[in-house]
Parts: sequence; structure tokens; C-alpha cells
Amino acid sequence: MPILIVEDELRVRSFIARGLTEEGFRVRESKDGANAQELLRSERFDLVILDWRAPGLSGMDLLQSMRAKQDLTPVVMLTARDAVTDRVSALNAGADDSLVKPFAFEELLARVRAVLRRVDHRASHYLTHADLSLDPTGRRVVRAGVELTLTAREYALLKFLMEHAGEVVSRTRIVQAVWGHDFETFSNVVEVYIRYLRAKVDRPFGVRLIHTVRGVGYVLRGRA
Repeated sequence: MPILIVEDELRVRSFIARGLTEEGFRVRESKDGANAQELLRSERFDLVILDWRAPGLSGMDLLQSMRAKQDLTPVVMLTARDAVTDRVSALNAGADDSLVKPFAFEELLARVRAVLRRVDHRASHYLTHADLSLDPTGRRVVRAGVELTLTAREYALLKFLMEHAGEVVSRTRIVQAVWGHDFETFSNVVEVYIRYLRAKVDRPFGVRLIHTVRGVGYVLRGRA
């Protein structure tokens, strides 16, 4: 499980890295925010331990940049600021937790594990296909890092297709799942909403995921 530590103080960084390595985590280290940003672009991490005062690009600036790009990698913010308003600012900016220096490694480890447990629970409810993801809890849809704005019906239709990704689903099944059993099945509403979805989910990204199987129905398949 890879963790990125962004901390300019060598003593603190080494202390955290050694402890996490002994606990079985794979650790990457960065002494400044700009280098950390490059690592985040090229590698995948399960969690980032981020110093608020990282040089070059501050920890707060890096966190805000990550969230603006829809990078939801969990972040534990380290700060020498012990004011409640500062900790609230970190959480409001998208941090999953914050910890005031100096701290005991046991507390940091407990917070890291708690954040990872929460993320595992959330991830178990996510629907993903290629570079498309749907969060049923937050009703958010993201493709290739871009959040999509869908109507309630478009969202319900996409959710149904993602729940049955790779399976050809008939028009009748879609109507029953999305509009209800009593909806008039001779209406062309499915075709209309498939067209709406394609305009938002497929067309801007140049790779089609929603396919028509003529005479049968529709299927979500393909790669980004």
C-alpha cells in the first residue's frame, strides 16, 4: 500500500517513513510540494501525508490543486498550527484528517489506518468502468478527472448501465429500472436519454463507452 510523505524536515520525514515501513507500508518521500505534485502525476498512492508548510508549493496549495483536478487521494495534513480555525481550513480544503506537530507516531499511524478504512468503505460502493466512475453516496460522476453534470434521470440511467457493465440490457429492462413498471414501453424515451448521456459521457472524451446492440438493447463496454 503506497504512501507519499511530503515533509521538508528530514528528521520528521525519516521518522515517519521508518515507522510506516516497519508497519508494512510502501513509502515514497518528497521534501517539497512541487516534487510531490510530479510524483502524484506519475504514480498512484493510497494516501498522502502532507506538511502544510511544504516549501515551493505549500501543502495547502497542493491539496487544493489535487481536489480541483478531482484527485481524491486521501490526505492527512501535518501542521504546526494548533488553532481550530486552521484545522477546519485544512478539512474544508479537502483534507481527510489533520494532525498537529509534534505528535506521537502511534497517533499518526492510528489516523492513517482510520482514513484508509473509511476510504475502503467508500470505494466498495463506487461503480467504475474504464475512466468513468460513479459515487452513489455523493451522486457524483467523473470521467477522466472531469466531473459531469447529469440530470436525475440521466444519472439513474447511467447507474443502471454501470451496474450491468458488459451486459447487454434490453430497452424493457431499462424502462422498468429507471422509469418504473407502469411506464409506457412504446415511448422512445430510452433512445432520447441514451442520446443525452452520450453527449455528456462519450462525445467530449472521444472514446465511446455506451454502445447500441441493434434489435437487443444497450451495453456499457470499452476502454478509455
